[in-house]
Amino acid sequence: MDVVRSLGPPYRVTGLCAARRWRELAAQAAEARPSAVALAQTDHAKELKPLLNGSTELLVGPEGLVELAARPDSDFVVAAIVGAAGLPSTIAAVRAGKRVGLANKEALVVAGSILIPLARKSGACLLPIDSEHSAIFQSMTAGRPSEVKRILLTASGGPFRTWSGPEIAQATVEDALRHPTWKMGPKITVDSATMMNKALEIIEARWLFGLPVESIEVLVHPESIIHSMVEFCDGSVIAQLGTPDMRTPIQYSLTYPNRVPGCATRLDFATIRRLNFEPPDLERFPALRLGYEVARAGGTAGAVFNAANEAAVEAFLNRRIPFGRIVQLIEEVLGRHAVSPSPDLDELLEADAWARREVNECLKD
Repeated sequence: MDVVRSLGPPYRVTGLCAARRWRELAAQAAEARPSAVALAQTDHAKELKPLLNGSTELLVGPEGLVELAARPDSDFVVAAIVGAAGLPSTIAAVRAGKRVGLANKEALVVAGSILIPLARKSGACLLPIDSEHSAIFQSMTAGRPSEVKRILLTASGGPFRTWSGPEIAQATVEDALRHPTWKMGPKITVDSATMMNKALEIIEARWLFGLPVESIEVLVHPESIIHSMVEFCDGSVIAQLGTPDMRTPIQYSLTYPNRVPGCATRLDFATIRRLNFEPPDLERFPALRLGYEVARAGGTAGAVFNAANEAAVEAFLNRRIPFGRIVQLIEEVLGRHAVSPSPDLDELLEADAWARREVNECLKD
């Protein structure tokens, strides 16, 4: 909303969606006056409807999200629903040939093998909004894809970057939600704490940029100023820098291939003084190791990996398991799964559901 407000005409919001926060949805709709809004959870649809302008249509349920994403009055769809729940609407937008800004990394993690060919067929354009993948996308314009030697995904290291393994294992919900750099929702903040977000980004990068897994590396950069880098075959390293402000990659995706003045905060190099880097510790953060394994396995492995993580994080946020159990559960479920190498969408959704059931079975032990 900030970005569209800053850009002004001809940009305008034609649709908005929410899961359950109907009051905020009503407030945003009052400002943007979209042609439609969608509320995924239907409990408060009756309270929401009278608050909408008469020209704003109310769509409800998961099917409402799908309809909203494919409506002909939108040119650009920001896919930002967290987790596998965002997959059906993202597929609908891609099938409709939209320009799609991917803020939801799980869509490619679960169904990259379907989304990428579908985008080619429909003419949809996939533009990354994740700050790291936007940085890579921007940096890759400095050369040809065949000239890329490797990409360096930067990671803040999360709240536990300097904690010992035993300390991390016993971290509380409050500890995990205390991110040092970014302000995000609870699920993605916990993913940052386990470094699962970076594991998912490895898989996403493999699909977005068509690179072998061996060409994707992770580098811990606690200041979150360099959002990622690309090294070319001649040894040149091109980086994209900026403040930790998601409005920058959102605006770039909306105005691509052009750049216009923006509303994001600016870097002050006089106050930065130092940028630090360190390799990730795979023993303290084993999710990264699993991310590489899943990226190499392909097939249904991504769906299982993501679903097991969502279920385990939910259990942690509900204080059913300690922090150290999250990645253990994911690895246990992956170990029980027989990967299907070339799944269709139904198989991917079944793998997702199976993984969630397996996590719940493990929680009973």
